[in-house]
Amino acid sequence: MGMTMTQKILAAHAGLDQVKPGQFIEAAVDLVLGNDITAPVAVGEFAKLGADKVFDRRKVAIVPDHFTPNKDIKSAENCKLLRTFAAEQALENYFEVGQMGIEHCLIPEKGLAAPGDVIVGADSHTCTYGALGAFATGVGSTDMACAMATGRLWFKTPAAAQFLLKGRPGPWVGGKDVILHIIGQIGVDGALYQSMEFAGDGLEHLNIDDRFTIANMAIEAGGKNGIFPADSAALDYVKERVRRDYTVYSADEDAEYAAVYEIDLSALRPAVAFPHLPENTRAVDEVGDVPIDQVVIGSCTNGRMTDLRAAAAILKGKKIHPRLRVIILPGTQAIYLQAVREGLVEIFVEAGAAFSTPTCGPCLGGHMGILAKGERALSTTNRNFVGRMGHPESEVYLCGPAVAAASALTGKITAPDSV
Repeated sequence: MGMTMTQKILAAHAGLDQVKPGQFIEAAVDLVLGNDITAPVAVGEFAKLGADKVFDRRKVAIVPDHFTPNKDIKSAENCKLLRTFAAEQALENYFEVGQMGIEHCLIPEKGLAAPGDVIVGADSHTCTYGALGAFATGVGSTDMACAMATGRLWFKTPAAAQFLLKGRPGPWVGGKDVILHIIGQIGVDGALYQSMEFAGDGLEHLNIDDRFTIANMAIEAGGKNGIFPADSAALDYVKERVRRDYTVYSADEDAEYAAVYEIDLSALRPAVAFPHLPENTRAVDEVGDVPIDQVVIGSCTNGRMTDLRAAAAILKGKKIHPRLRVIILPGTQAIYLQAVREGLVEIFVEAGAAFSTPTCGPCLGGHMGILAKGERALSTTNRNFVGRMGHPESEVYLCGPAVAAASALTGKITAPDSV
């Protein structure tokens, strides 16, 4: 029996010729990642293990991005703890304010994720790096501590679901619309502890930013990870950034999948997920009259250059609805600077939006855009659970950057081709 991409990567890192779904293995990791919420706990557990040195100071990355720049004393103390730990361990990849970005945008940009890697991060959206053909998955802070100390972790080998993407997406349909459609089809537990493996001729019409978005939200379908073949699009991205050897894996022709889904990209319309689950997805044409109070464009899901360009194309020369707050968050400092150079920031500010330093803040209801009771946000983030962005009686609707920008002009959820 053949193996999937994920199974091949795990087998290689476990020193095995073959692994099967459900098999427990111990595998080497290529990168261990934490942020300012999860890493302080991991640092405490690291000390409890009696460890005094990380297994490899080049392979541990800490990115303070959730409550930074520090929103209060507690977040400042957490970041101070991480700053001290990074200095003591001489970590090569600690990213201070001014250098940092939203972690899942920053790690690929810095060349720290490559095809064939095993990457674990104490953040559920670590699965983002599957866009480059890596096995990447979220773990708890205790697992992060063990991985920092030993460079290895136990894994249960996941079964796989294959998603065959066919055709060319229509105007304003991007990666966010694809993954919202998939989650709407299979549900938030439709790929529970499975590897979501993407294939098909439709891949050639999805750029690398689309793929980051899709892999990022694999966890919202219950997936252990999401993974794309390391084709020319991925390798073009990697060759400009990664300065080390890596291995490209592809699925065997006789690989076994627990389920196979065919998605016709040409049939998709921009999507919106209603509260309070990402599976509550509708095409934007079926939304009806839904007034909103706030729009957020950014996050580890949609804070990259193609996302900002899509939003700017719609907002250029226009004004945001006077009743709305619109917050735009670039994924990294490099994306911020590129947006300045391309004139996008001027477009956003003249339209009436707030343009922020990179931060996760609004996505998790941390800071920079908390919702009050009864308010509605339309957001390009990845979760719309009860109370996700503020008051438990607020609502979050998920969408891609084009729908978000169009809706910013009208004050209600709006199709991008109608403005």
